Amino acid sequence: MGTDSRAAGALLARARTLHLQTGNLLNWGRLRKKCPSTHSEELRDCIQKTLNEWSSQISPDLVREFPDVLECTVSHAVEKINPDEREEMKVSAKLFIVGSNSSSSTRNAVDMACSVLGVAQLDSVIIASPPIEDGVNLSLEHLRPYWEELENLVQSKKIVAIGTSDLDKTQLEQLYQWAQVKPNSNQVNLASCCVMPPDLTAFAKQFDIQLLTHNDPKELLSEASFQEALQESIPDIQAHEWVPLWLLRYSVIVKSRGIIKSKGYILQAKRRGS
Repeated sequence: MGTDSRAAGALLARARTLHLQTGNLLNWGRLRKKCPSTHSEELRDCIQKTLNEWSSQISPDLVREFPDVLECTVSHAVEKINPDEREEMKVSAKLFIVGSNSSSSTRNAVDMACSVLGVAQLDSVIIASPPIEDGVNLSLEHLRPYWEELENLVQSKKIVAIGTSDLDKTQLEQLYQWAQVKPNSNQVNLASCCVMPPDLTAFAKQFDIQLLTHNDPKELLSEASFQEALQESIPDIQAHEWVPLWLLRYSVIVKSRGIIKSKGYILQAKRRGS
C-alpha cells in the first residue's frame, strides 16, 4: 500500500481536479464488508474504498503523464446501462452542491452521470438545498442559479423531470411561481417533521407536485469529512488543499419490478487555487 499511496499522492499533488466515481455499489462484493448505519457513513466508506482501490491500480504511464484531471474509480464496478434495456429503467439522481457557488456544477454533474451510466438522459434529478450560511434562511435567490441550469438541461433533453428537497410551502410556492420548468417533486425529511405539513400537502396537491420522503442529513458531505477520508486513504497528500464541489447519488430501478439494478456516487473536487 505504501508505494501505491506514494504514487497516488504524487498524482494528487500535481492534478487540479479529481473525479471520483464508485461504480455500481451492488458490484462491490468484497469491498462491501459492513452495512453502514447512515448515508454519511456509507458515503465516507465509499470514498475511502474507491481511493484505496484506485491507488492500488495506478499504472506507471499515468504517473509519467501527471494529468490535470484524475479519474478515480473502482474499475470492476463500473456498469453502463444496456441500450436495449434503457426503456425498462428509471434513472434518478439527487445532486448535492457542497463547495461550489457555480451553477455550472449542475451541468457538470448531469453530464458526468450520463457518461458514467451510458445514457443520453436522466429521468429525474432532485437538487438538495444549496449550502447557506448559518442563521440565513434559504430563499429563491439561493436556489435560482442552480434551477436555471436544471431548466436548461430539461430544455436540452438531458433531464426529463426536476425536483427539490426540503422546501416548505412558502419556498416551494415562490419557486413554482417563478420557474419556467416547474418542480414535479419535493422531498421532505421525516426526521424534521413526522407528519407532512398540511399547507405543503394542499399546495402540492393543487399543483400536482409529488411529495416524497428522504432521510439524508442536512450536510451529507462536509469539506472536513472529505479531507479526512482523503488523508486516511492517501497519507502522502496535503488533503486540506482539496475541496469537494458537488456530489451526485444515482439509482437505476427496473420499472416493472421496482428493484434497484444499480446505485452509486459521483463526486468532483478541486485543488484550492487551481
